[in-house]
Amino acid sequence: MTETRRTTRVRVVAHTCDHCSPLAYELCASGGLLFVRRTDRTDRTPEVRETERLPDARARRVWLDLLRGRAR
Repeated sequence: MTETRRTTRVRVVAHTCDHCSPLAYELCASGGLLFVRRTDRTDRTPEVRETERLPDARARRVWLDLLRGRAR
């Protein structure tokens, strides 16, 4: 199955260091909403997952919880 993107343009607002760990996170903006993208590079083929698109305040709370180790 081929991957289909929900949006064509995405702007990375913030990110974690992708050199320190095989897991990298990005806070992304697209279409007036924000989401968190997780890239796992532990295998040969990176696995990319994204949260649902959220209003700014909710997405930033998720982002801060992730950085503080409180996200699920």
